[in-house]
Amino acid sequence: MRHTGRAGLILATLIAAAPAGAATVPFADTEDATLGAVEVGAGRFHPILSMDLRNGDYARGTYDDDRAGLGRVPLHVAFGFAAELRANAAGEGDLFLIGQSSNGFHAPDRRETTSPRGWYESNNLLGLAWRPAEGLSAAVAYTIKTSPNAVSATTHEASLSAAFSRDEGSGRLRPRLAVTVRPRGANGIYTIAGVAPETTFGDGENAPTLSLPVTVGVGWGGFYGPGSGSRTYASGGLSLSQPVAFARAKASISAELLALVRDDGLRRLDAPNGTTATVVPLGTLTFRVGW
Repeated sequence: MRHTGRAGLILATLIAAAPAGAATVPFADTEDATLGAVEVGAGRFHPILSMDLRNGDYARGTYDDDRAGLGRVPLHVAFGFAAELRANAAGEGDLFLIGQSSNGFHAPDRRETTSPRGWYESNNLLGLAWRPAEGLSAAVAYTIKTSPNAVSATTHEASLSAAFSRDEGSGRLRPRLAVTVRPRGANGIYTIAGVAPETTFGDGENAPTLSLPVTVGVGWGGFYGPGSGSRTYASGGLSLSQPVAFARAKASISAELLALVRDDGLRRLDAPNGTTATVVPLGTLTFRVGW
Protein backbone atom coordinates (compact mmCIF):
# COMPACT_ATOMS: atom_id res chain seq x y z
CA MET A 1 0.00 0.00 0.00
CA ARG A 2 2.94 2.34 0.76
CA HIS A 3 4.35 1.83 -2.77
CA THR A 4 0.87 2.35 -4.31
CA GLY A 5 0.48 5.68 -2.48
CA ARG A 6 3.91 6.83 -3.58
CA ALA A 7 3.15 5.94 -7.24
CA GLY A 8 -0.14 7.84 -7.04
CA LEU A 9 1.64 10.92 -5.66
CA ILE A 10 4.19 10.82 -8.50
CA LEU A 11 1.41 10.48 -11.12
CA ALA A 12 -0.57 13.36 -9.60
CA THR A 13 2.56 15.54 -9.62
CA LEU A 14 3.18 14.82 -13.31
CA ILE A 15 -0.40 15.66 -14.29
CA ALA A 16 -0.47 18.87 -12.25
CA ALA A 17 2.96 20.12 -13.29
CA ALA A 18 3.29 23.32 -15.24
CA PRO A 19 3.59 22.79 -18.97
CA ALA A 20 7.21 22.24 -19.98
CA GLY A 21 6.90 21.62 -23.69
CA ALA A 22 5.02 22.43 -26.83
CA ALA A 23 1.29 21.92 -27.36
CA THR A 24 1.92 18.58 -29.06
CA VAL A 25 3.54 15.31 -27.99
CA PRO A 26 4.93 12.54 -30.23
CA PHE A 27 2.77 9.45 -30.60
CA ALA A 28 3.30 6.17 -32.49
CA ASP A 29 0.68 4.22 -34.42
CA THR A 30 0.27 0.66 -33.14
CA GLU A 31 -0.44 -0.79 -36.60
CA ASP A 32 2.54 0.41 -38.64
CA ALA A 33 4.72 2.23 -36.05
CA THR A 34 4.62 5.55 -37.94
CA LEU A 35 5.21 8.59 -35.75
CA GLY A 36 2.83 11.52 -35.49
CA ALA A 37 1.88 14.22 -33.01
CA VAL A 38 -1.13 14.76 -30.75
CA GLU A 39 -2.30 18.08 -29.35
CA VAL A 40 -2.50 18.03 -25.56
CA GLY A 41 -3.17 20.29 -22.61
CA ALA A 42 -0.89 21.48 -19.81
CA GLY A 43 1.29 19.18 -17.75
CA ARG A 44 4.01 16.57 -18.16
CA PHE A 45 1.81 13.49 -18.24
CA HIS A 46 -0.75 13.34 -21.05
CA PRO A 47 -3.49 10.70 -21.26
CA ILE A 48 -4.75 10.24 -24.82
CA LEU A 49 -8.00 8.60 -25.95
CA SER A 50 -9.16 7.89 -29.50
CA MET A 51 -12.09 6.08 -31.12
CA ASP A 52 -12.64 5.41 -34.80
CA LEU A 53 -15.11 3.75 -37.13
CA ARG A 54 -13.87 2.16 -40.37
CA ASN A 55 -15.42 0.51 -43.38
CA GLY A 56 -12.85 -2.27 -42.91
CA ASP A 57 -9.61 -3.06 -41.12
CA TYR A 58 -6.58 -3.13 -43.43
CA ALA A 59 -3.07 -2.71 -42.07
CA ARG A 60 0.09 -2.37 -44.16
CA GLY A 61 -1.87 -2.85 -47.34
CA THR A 62 -3.44 -6.17 -46.42
CA TYR A 63 -6.46 -7.70 -44.72
CA ASP A 64 -6.27 -7.37 -40.93
CA ASP A 65 -9.14 -9.53 -39.63
CA ASP A 66 -12.01 -7.43 -41.01
CA ARG A 67 -12.56 -7.01 -44.75
CA ALA A 68 -13.43 -3.69 -46.34
CA GLY A 69 -17.21 -3.36 -46.29
CA LEU A 70 -20.02 -1.90 -44.22
CA GLY A 71 -21.31 -5.22 -42.90
CA ARG A 72 -19.55 -5.15 -39.53
CA VAL A 73 -18.11 -1.59 -39.31
CA PRO A 74 -15.15 -2.24 -37.00
CA LEU A 75 -14.79 0.08 -34.01
CA HIS A 76 -11.33 0.78 -32.61
CA VAL A 77 -10.82 2.20 -29.11
CA ALA A 78 -7.32 3.25 -28.04
CA PHE A 79 -6.01 4.37 -24.65
CA GLY A 80 -2.54 5.84 -24.47
CA PHE A 81 -0.20 8.31 -22.82
CA ALA A 82 2.88 10.43 -23.36
CA ALA A 83 5.01 11.25 -20.30
CA GLU A 84 7.71 13.90 -20.54
CA LEU A 85 10.98 12.57 -19.14
CA ARG A 86 13.26 15.48 -19.96
CA ALA A 87 13.14 19.08 -21.16
CA ASN A 88 15.67 20.94 -23.30
CA ALA A 89 17.34 24.26 -22.51
CA ALA A 90 14.26 26.14 -23.76
CA GLY A 91 12.03 24.25 -21.33
CA GLU A 92 10.39 22.20 -24.08
CA GLY A 93 9.94 18.45 -23.73
CA ASP A 94 12.45 16.51 -25.82
CA LEU A 95 12.27 12.96 -24.39
CA PHE A 96 9.03 11.06 -23.82
CA LEU A 97 7.84 7.67 -22.67
CA ILE A 98 4.90 6.74 -24.91
CA GLY A 99 2.39 3.90 -24.75
CA GLN A 100 -0.89 2.84 -26.29
CA SER A 101 -3.36 -0.03 -26.31
CA SER A 102 -5.50 -0.11 -29.46
CA ASN A 103 -8.43 -2.54 -29.48
CA GLY A 104 -10.67 -3.57 -32.39
CA PHE A 105 -14.29 -4.71 -32.05
CA HIS A 106 -16.87 -5.86 -34.59
CA ALA A 107 -19.92 -8.10 -34.98
CA PRO A 108 -18.43 -11.63 -35.01
CA ASP A 109 -18.88 -14.15 -37.80
CA ARG A 110 -19.05 -17.97 -37.73
CA ARG A 111 -15.30 -18.56 -37.65
CA GLU A 112 -14.91 -16.43 -34.52
CA THR A 113 -15.93 -18.93 -31.85
CA THR A 114 -13.60 -18.01 -28.95
CA SER A 115 -14.98 -15.61 -26.34
CA PRO A 116 -14.99 -12.61 -26.42
CA ARG A 117 -16.07 -13.19 -30.04
CA GLY A 118 -16.41 -9.54 -31.04
CA TRP A 119 -13.01 -8.40 -29.68
CA TYR A 120 -10.70 -9.37 -32.49
CA GLU A 121 -7.61 -7.19 -32.04
CA SER A 122 -5.47 -5.75 -29.24
CA ASN A 123 -2.23 -3.97 -30.19
CA ASN A 124 -0.12 -2.82 -27.22
CA LEU A 125 2.85 -0.48 -27.72
CA LEU A 126 5.52 0.95 -25.43
CA GLY A 127 8.35 3.17 -26.61
CA LEU A 128 10.68 6.13 -26.21
CA ALA A 129 10.31 9.22 -28.40
CA TRP A 130 12.95 11.91 -28.83
CA ARG A 131 12.80 15.41 -30.28
CA PRO A 132 16.44 16.27 -31.09
CA ALA A 133 15.64 19.41 -33.11
CA GLU A 134 12.72 21.64 -33.98
CA GLY A 135 10.15 19.70 -36.00
CA LEU A 136 12.12 16.44 -35.90
CA SER A 137 10.94 13.40 -33.91
CA ALA A 138 12.30 9.87 -33.64
CA ALA A 139 11.14 6.84 -31.67
CA VAL A 140 11.92 3.25 -30.78
CA ALA A 141 8.91 1.10 -29.94
CA TYR A 142 7.97 -2.47 -29.11
CA THR A 143 4.47 -3.67 -29.94
CA ILE A 144 2.72 -6.90 -28.95
CA LYS A 145 -0.21 -7.70 -31.23
CA THR A 146 -2.78 -10.18 -29.92
CA SER A 147 -6.23 -11.42 -30.91
CA PRO A 148 -8.49 -11.89 -27.85
CA ASN A 149 -10.95 -14.04 -29.85
CA ALA A 150 -8.06 -16.06 -31.37
CA VAL A 151 -8.88 -15.13 -34.98
CA SER A 152 -5.17 -14.42 -35.61
CA ALA A 153 -1.80 -15.29 -34.08
CA THR A 154 0.23 -13.22 -31.62
CA THR A 155 3.18 -11.26 -33.02
CA HIS A 156 5.88 -9.07 -31.47
CA GLU A 157 7.31 -6.09 -33.38
CA ALA A 158 10.32 -3.84 -32.80
CA SER A 159 10.36 -0.56 -34.74
CA LEU A 160 12.41 2.54 -35.46
CA SER A 161 10.54 5.57 -36.78
CA ALA A 162 11.09 9.24 -37.59
CA ALA A 163 9.00 12.22 -38.68
CA PHE A 164 9.73 15.81 -39.70
CA SER A 165 7.14 18.58 -39.60
CA ARG A 166 7.67 22.32 -40.00
CA ASP A 167 5.91 25.18 -41.74
CA GLU A 168 8.85 25.86 -44.03
CA GLY A 169 11.12 24.02 -46.44
CA SER A 170 10.88 20.22 -46.67
CA GLY A 171 9.05 20.20 -43.35
CA ARG A 172 5.91 21.31 -45.20
CA LEU A 173 5.68 17.83 -46.72
CA ARG A 174 5.50 16.23 -43.24
CA PRO A 175 7.70 13.25 -44.26
CA ARG A 176 7.81 10.15 -42.07
CA LEU A 177 9.30 6.68 -42.20
CA ALA A 178 9.49 3.52 -40.10
CA VAL A 179 11.31 0.19 -40.15
CA THR A 180 9.90 -2.88 -38.35
CA VAL A 181 11.14 -6.39 -37.59
CA ARG A 182 9.32 -9.20 -35.80
CA PRO A 183 11.21 -10.88 -32.96
CA ARG A 184 8.31 -13.31 -32.62
CA GLY A 185 5.50 -14.51 -34.87
CA ALA A 186 6.89 -14.11 -38.40
CA ASN A 187 9.96 -13.21 -40.45
CA GLY A 188 11.05 -10.41 -42.75
CA ILE A 189 11.35 -6.64 -42.51
CA TYR A 190 8.74 -3.97 -43.13
CA THR A 191 9.47 -0.43 -44.30
CA ILE A 192 7.08 2.46 -44.77
CA ALA A 193 7.61 6.02 -46.02
CA GLY A 194 5.16 8.79 -46.67
CA VAL A 195 4.30 12.47 -46.75
CA ALA A 196 1.22 14.38 -45.62
CA PRO A 197 1.32 18.04 -46.74
CA GLU A 198 -1.44 20.05 -45.15
CA THR A 199 -3.20 23.38 -45.24
CA THR A 200 -5.27 25.13 -42.58
CA PHE A 201 -8.42 27.05 -43.48
CA GLY A 202 -8.46 30.21 -41.45
CA ASP A 203 -6.68 31.34 -38.30
CA GLY A 204 -6.95 30.36 -34.69
CA GLU A 205 -7.05 27.10 -32.75
CA ASN A 206 -10.41 26.02 -34.18
CA ALA A 207 -9.48 26.23 -37.86
CA PRO A 208 -9.95 22.97 -39.81
CA THR A 209 -6.93 21.31 -41.47
CA LEU A 210 -6.85 19.41 -44.74
CA SER A 211 -3.97 17.00 -45.40
CA LEU A 212 -3.05 14.84 -48.37
CA PRO A 213 -1.46 11.65 -46.99
CA VAL A 214 0.52 9.51 -49.45
CA THR A 215 2.25 6.34 -48.27
CA VAL A 216 4.35 3.53 -49.78
CA GLY A 217 4.98 0.32 -47.85
CA VAL A 218 7.15 -2.71 -48.62
CA GLY A 219 7.27 -6.02 -46.79
CA TRP A 220 10.63 -7.72 -47.46
CA GLY A 221 11.69 -11.35 -47.25
CA GLY A 222 8.39 -13.00 -46.42
CA PHE A 223 7.09 -10.36 -44.00
CA TYR A 224 3.53 -11.04 -45.17
CA GLY A 225 3.86 -14.78 -44.58
CA PRO A 226 5.84 -17.84 -45.69
CA GLY A 227 6.56 -17.73 -49.42
CA SER A 228 5.15 -14.22 -49.87
CA GLY A 229 8.49 -12.77 -51.00
CA SER A 230 8.67 -8.98 -51.11
CA ARG A 231 5.34 -7.20 -51.54
CA THR A 232 4.48 -3.53 -52.16
CA TYR A 233 1.47 -1.25 -51.72
CA ALA A 234 0.69 2.46 -51.85
CA SER A 235 -2.15 4.60 -50.54
CA GLY A 236 -3.26 8.17 -50.99
CA GLY A 237 -6.22 10.38 -50.31
CA LEU A 238 -7.67 13.17 -48.18
CA SER A 239 -7.92 13.76 -44.43
CA LEU A 240 -9.93 16.60 -42.88
CA SER A 241 -9.51 17.40 -39.18
CA GLN A 242 -11.65 19.78 -37.11
CA PRO A 243 -10.74 20.81 -33.53
CA VAL A 244 -13.70 20.60 -31.15
CA ALA A 245 -14.37 21.84 -27.62
CA PHE A 246 -13.94 19.14 -24.98
CA ALA A 247 -13.69 20.54 -21.44
CA ARG A 248 -10.07 21.62 -20.84
CA ALA A 249 -8.58 19.01 -23.16
CA LYS A 250 -7.51 19.22 -26.81
CA ALA A 251 -9.88 17.26 -29.04
CA SER A 252 -10.57 16.81 -32.74
CA ILE A 253 -12.79 14.94 -35.17
CA SER A 254 -11.26 13.80 -38.43
CA ALA A 255 -12.52 12.08 -41.57
CA GLU A 256 -10.16 10.26 -43.93
CA LEU A 257 -10.74 8.67 -47.32
CA LEU A 258 -7.91 6.67 -48.91
CA ALA A 259 -7.41 4.55 -52.01
CA LEU A 260 -5.27 1.52 -51.21
CA VAL A 261 -3.40 0.04 -54.21
CA ARG A 262 -1.64 -3.36 -53.87
CA ASP A 263 0.61 -5.42 -56.11
CA ASP A 264 -0.81 -8.68 -57.49
CA GLY A 265 0.94 -10.89 -54.96
CA LEU A 266 -0.26 -8.85 -52.00
CA ARG A 267 -3.89 -8.69 -53.09
CA ARG A 268 -3.99 -12.46 -53.66
CA LEU A 269 -2.83 -13.03 -50.09
CA ASP A 270 -6.17 -11.67 -48.85
CA ALA A 271 -8.12 -14.66 -50.19
CA PRO A 272 -10.41 -16.13 -49.01
CA ASN A 273 -11.36 -13.78 -46.14
CA GLY A 274 -10.60 -10.32 -47.54
CA THR A 275 -11.16 -8.67 -50.87
CA THR A 276 -8.63 -9.44 -53.61
CA ALA A 277 -9.28 -6.15 -55.41
CA THR A 278 -6.24 -4.20 -56.58
CA VAL A 279 -7.75 -0.91 -55.37
CA VAL A 280 -9.56 -0.84 -52.02
CA PRO A 281 -11.41 2.28 -50.76
CA LEU A 282 -10.87 2.86 -47.05
CA GLY A 283 -12.79 5.37 -44.95
CA THR A 284 -12.18 6.26 -41.29
CA LEU A 285 -13.97 8.63 -38.89
CA THR A 286 -11.92 9.40 -35.76
CA PHE A 287 -12.44 11.23 -32.48
CA ARG A 288 -9.27 11.96 -30.45
CA VAL A 289 -8.70 13.80 -27.20
CA GLY A 290 -5.49 14.59 -25.32
CA TRP A 291 -5.18 16.00 -21.83
